Amino acid sequence: MRSFLTQPKSVWAVAFAAVIAFMGIGLVDPILPSIAADLHATPTETEMLFTSYLAVTGVAMFFTSWLSSRIGAKRTLMFGLVLIVAFALFAALSNNVEAVIGFRAGWGLGNALFISTALATIVGAATGGSGAAIILYEAALGLGIAVGPLLGGLLGHISWRGPFFGTAALMAVGFIAIVTLLKTDSSANARVEPVALSAPFTALRRPALGLLAVAALFYNMAFFVLLAYSPFPLGLPAMGLGLTFFGWGVGLAITSVFLAPLLTARMHRTTVLRWALALLTLTLIAAGLVIESVPGLIACIVFGGLVLGVLNTVLTESVMEATDLPRSVASSAYSGVRFVGGAIAPTAATMLADSFGAPVPYFAAAGAALISFLVVLIGHRVLRRVNTSIESELDEAAAIAAGDAS
Repeated sequence: MRSFLTQPKSVWAVAFAAVIAFMGIGLVDPILPSIAADLHATPTETEMLFTSYLAVTGVAMFFTSWLSSRIGAKRTLMFGLVLIVAFALFAALSNNVEAVIGFRAGWGLGNALFISTALATIVGAATGGSGAAIILYEAALGLGIAVGPLLGGLLGHISWRGPFFGTAALMAVGFIAIVTLLKTDSSANARVEPVALSAPFTALRRPALGLLAVAALFYNMAFFVLLAYSPFPLGLPAMGLGLTFFGWGVGLAITSVFLAPLLTARMHRTTVLRWALALLTLTLIAAGLVIESVPGLIACIVFGGLVLGVLNTVLTESVMEATDLPRSVASSAYSGVRFVGGAIAPTAATMLADSFGAPVPYFAAAGAALISFLVVLIGHRVLRRVNTSIESELDEAAAIAAGDAS
C-alpha cells in the first residue's frame, strides 16, 4: 500500500486526468432518458452515444502506440485531452442527437489517445513495480467510473447539457496538470523505439495476448450491457440513476484496488478470472430474472460492480504479464479489441429488448460472460505465463531499470 501511495507528481497528474477521462464512460448514463426525451430520440439512437464513442476508441487504440512512440507520451496525452475538451463542448452545444453521436465519436478518439498512453505512462513512471502502477491505474478507472454517473446525475438534473460542459471544464484542468507536472525529460516521457504501425495487429498473433483479447471482447459486452442498458429498465430520474451507478462504480473501485491483489496473492490469475466470470454470468442472469423489481435490479448492478472491479484489474495484469512485448503495444492491441466489443453491446441490447423483451439483453450478456469464461478455461495452458507472478515482477523491474538507465 505504501508503494501505491508514494508516487511522483507526474504519476498523480496523469492519474488525475485519467479519473476525468474515465468519467466520460459513465457520465451520460443518468442523462440517457433525458436526451431521448429532449431530443426526441429512440433508446437505440440514444445508445449510439456509447457505440460511436467506444467504436472510435477501440479502432484508434490500435494506432496509439505508433503515434506515442513518435511524438512522445506527453504530447500524445495533451493531444488527447485537447480533443476531449473540444468535442465535449461541441456535444454540449448540439441541438440534435445525431450531432451528439458524432461528437461523442470525436470524444472517443481523444480518449483513446489518452487512455492507452496513460496506462503505459503510469507503469513507466510509478514506483513499486508494475503491480502498484496497475492498481493505481485501475483505481483511477474505478473512481472515474464511480464519480462519472454521480456528476452526470447532479448536472443532468439541471440539463442534459450540464455533464458535457462539466467534462470539458475538468479535462481542461487535467490538461494544465499534465503540462505543468509531467516533465518532458521524465522517465515516463523517455524516447522509445519507434513502434511499427502493424505492431498491435502482429501482437495479437501471440497466442496468450490474442486469447486474452478474445476473452476481453466478450467480457466487455457483458460490462456495457450492465452499464449502458440498465438505465432504461430502471426508469429512475437522473439523480436516482446517478446514485445507483455511483454505488456500482464505488464497488468496482474498492475491489479493483483491494480485493483483486488479495485474490491473486492466493490464487493463480486464471483461477481468479474463471471464478469472477462465472459469478458475473450468474449476476446477469439474476438481473434478467428480477428486472421488474427496481431494488432487485439495483442490487444486481451494484454487486456486478464488485465483480467487474476484480476482472478489470486481473485482466489488465494478465495482459501485462502474458508476453514480453512492449507495454504500449500490448495495451494498444488488447484495449482495441476490448473497446470494440463494448461498442457492440449497448445498441444490440436495446434492439434485443425491442424484439424479444426487456430481460433478454441481460441473458445475452450472461452468454457473453460465459463465452469469456470458456475462453479462459480452454486456454489455460496458453495462459500459464500470466500465473508466473514472481518471475514476471523481476522481469518488470529489470525492464523499468533499463528504461531509466537509457
